Amino acid sequence: MSDKIIDVSGEVPIRRVGDGEKHSFFGYYNKTNFGPADTRLLGNRTPLFTGNLTGRETAEVGFFDLANGDRWHKLGETTAWNWQMGCQLQWLGQSNRAIYNTRATGPATATNIYPDFRSRVVDADTGEDRELPAPIYVMAPDGSFALTINYARFIRTHRTIGYPATQSEPELKLAPEDDGIWRMDIETGETNLICSLKRLFDFEHVASMDNAMHWITHMEVNPSGTRFLFIHRWTERPDDEFCYLHRLYTINGDGTDLRLLEDTDHPLPQLAEDFDPSQHGTFDYEKSEWQISHPLWKSDDEVIVWGPHQGEIHYQLYNDRTGSVAQVGPGILTENGHMTYGTDGRWMLSDTYPDAATDKRALFLYDCDRDLRYDLGSFYTPSDLGKHNRCDLHPRWSRDNRQVCIDSVHEGPRQMYLLDIGPLIDRLS
Repeated sequence: MSDKIIDVSGEVPIRRVGDGEKHSFFGYYNKTNFGPADTRLLGNRTPLFTGNLTGRETAEVGFFDLANGDRWHKLGETTAWNWQMGCQLQWLGQSNRAIYNTRATGPATATNIYPDFRSRVVDADTGEDRELPAPIYVMAPDGSFALTINYARFIRTHRTIGYPATQSEPELKLAPEDDGIWRMDIETGETNLICSLKRLFDFEHVASMDNAMHWITHMEVNPSGTRFLFIHRWTERPDDEFCYLHRLYTINGDGTDLRLLEDTDHPLPQLAEDFDPSQHGTFDYEKSEWQISHPLWKSDDEVIVWGPHQGEIHYQLYNDRTGSVAQVGPGILTENGHMTYGTDGRWMLSDTYPDAATDKRALFLYDCDRDLRYDLGSFYTPSDLGKHNRCDLHPRWSRDNRQVCIDSVHEGPRQMYLLDIGPLIDRLS
């Protein structure tokens, strides 16, 4: 092990959240599930441990009261969820209101851009709730607007993060004018298409796009809410993720000033007739040399991502204004992971995918100032969970940056855990 990788797991207390009555999890890494005072912890609960979801399974939506013995408060239920992202549950800015995706129960109207799915806002104090006409993918930091996409495309291209249709899956055009990235105002529900798939198809067009299915993923809004990033993917073989092609973009919140940060259009040996994707492991794609994944804003102008640049794949830091690119943690951060920065930009929290020999994944802090990695723990995951049912750690900061929440199955059931990193941060600072 490198002398720049330091095991500090012995000084980081960890505990399971709740009584374990049901399986609990939050989902993705790119948002905090801690409430404004760090005493409420959003999550989903279900009696299921695994299962190939059909869209009929129900998950409870709510929060654990960390100041009152982890008491569970149910806010609602949903059938629009998956194991990786949950129901996109998140807080609205600094308020005590939460928002999450739901399945439509009534007929669609002209304002429902995708007939099967909606979103719901609920006040955690009063229980008052209301429905919005579209699902959400990511929220602006202040809670004023959401960005969304067509979850039906995920069922065709990336089922792990999609929601099955209520009845039958819709027919999808390859790169239409009327599908892409939508912006929804949270107070009014007004929804507008701000970047179409056809626009991305036409932008610096390459031949590999011609007969490919196109979709958008990994949208993130910068801290001030003025620009957002996303990944545009396309492929002729949606069932084989090794054939995905990727571009990383940023764009203004109104859809203007589209900028291409990275392009991984490349030859695909996987298109050979004798290519057998079953010969690859569950996480081999996540470690692909061409993968662009998990981009996130470090600041209004800086984007961290795992991806290739000039023939080498690393944690890369892009400057959205200047176009410059710098490696982050070369020789230390050598694997794809789910990374987010603390509020001061010094500390980066991330994880790894399971080691092929031990089925364990690492959770760590990276000190950007000193170029040191501190391993907080190593967590076992069964190798037979598969792609759709897996439980990534997806580490998430508390708002005061003194706790970390993860999803894990290292003790058997799917549960959320809290790590107390406050004393460690104090010592290292």
